[in-house]
Amino acid sequence: MDPRQALVDIYRWLRRYGLNDSHSGNMSVRSGDRFWITPTGACADTLEPADLLQAPLEGALPGGASLDAPLHQAVYRANPAAGAIIHSHGPHSVALTLDGRDFVPPDFEGQYYFPLVPVIDLPYARYVEASPARVAAVLARHRITVVRGHGVYAQGADALQAYKWTCSLELSARTAWLARLAGTLPATD
Repeated sequence: MDPRQALVDIYRWLRRYGLNDSHSGNMSVRSGDRFWITPTGACADTLEPADLLQAPLEGALPGGASLDAPLHQAVYRANPAAGAIIHSHGPHSVALTLDGRDFVPPDFEGQYYFPLVPVIDLPYARYVEASPARVAAVLARHRITVVRGHGVYAQGADALQAYKWTCSLELSARTAWLARLAGTLPATD
C-alpha cells in the first residue's frame, strides 16, 4: 500500500475509534530522507493523500505542516528505525496519566508490548519549543509515550505498527480505568 494512503486511512481510523476528534492529532510516515506529514488543522473526515506535506529529515519544514512537524523531524533523526509517528488523544490514556506518573499497563498485552509507558511533563506554555527534544529522546528508547495532559506519541517501523501501539495503550488504559471502577485494581496514591 502507498504509505501516504496508509497514513490517511489510519488517521481516519483514529477519529472513527475515538482516539482523536475531527481535527486533533497528527501523523507522519517516513519515505527515505523525507517524511509525509498531516497539515496543521487536518480534518480526519476529509483528509486525502494529496493534502499531505513532504518534509525533510534535516532542514526547514514546509509552511502549513502540523504544529508537531519539528517533533516528528526530531524523532526520525533520533530513531532511524522509526518509519511512522502517530500523535493521538486517547481519552483513557490521557486521563490516567494526568498525575504525571509513568503508566504501567495492568493487562497482559500492555505489559507484553510496553511494561512501562513514560509520561513527559511539559509546561503547556513551552510545549512547542520543548516537545521535539523531549519526545524524541523518549521515543528513541520506547515505542510509545504520553505528554501529560496533551496526548500520546507512538513510533513504529510503519504506520500500522504505530497504530497498533496506539490502540494497545488505549485498551490497557481503558482496562485499568474499568478495573479501578470495579474495585479490582486499586487507584494509585
